[in-house]
Amino acid sequence: MGKQHQTVSELNFEGQFLGFVGDQPKKFKHLRLAIPSGNVKIKIPKDLRCSLVTSLVPGEQIHIGAISKFNPRTSKLKFTAYQVQASGFCPIHHRLPEITAKIMVCQKSGCMKRGGKNLLSELEKTLCDRGLLDKVKIEHTDCQKSCSSAPNCVLMLGKKQYKKIHPDAIASLLENHL
Repeated sequence: MGKQHQTVSELNFEGQFLGFVGDQPKKFKHLRLAIPSGNVKIKIPKDLRCSLVTSLVPGEQIHIGAISKFNPRTSKLKFTAYQVQASGFCPIHHRLPEITAKIMVCQKSGCMKRGGKNLLSELEKTLCDRGLLDKVKIEHTDCQKSCSSAPNCVLMLGKKQYKKIHPDAIASLLENHL
């Protein structure tokens, strides 16, 4: 078997730090950078992660030395940083992309009979208590095809989905991401 990725070149990026990307807070593996041609996702090596998470602020201008790797199977470039330096704070010229949060609650009879109304009211109360109700769109949906685990509710944070979670857990996730 050959290499999956081929190293293409060494690059320097200069732009505005938009934020970290990762599965869990404090375990970020990538950062987003706004450059004139758009937004770029750059992988952060483990040895740089700890210091960057505590020192970088969204909106800050940064300079990144990175290596690009090409995956011939997917025809995509991936960037891995080897050096990150702050080069000053600059007012944000364009709005940071807002994290879109949407909660989809099933309103079909099976879910409603198994506590769907209670779930919806508890969810609204929890979000209101934590001041998150205006930052989230609650959508009533048709059947979500998981009737055996009713009542069904799906939290969408950007492109990520969370299913079968309690309203308090939804509020905690929203607080961490918004």
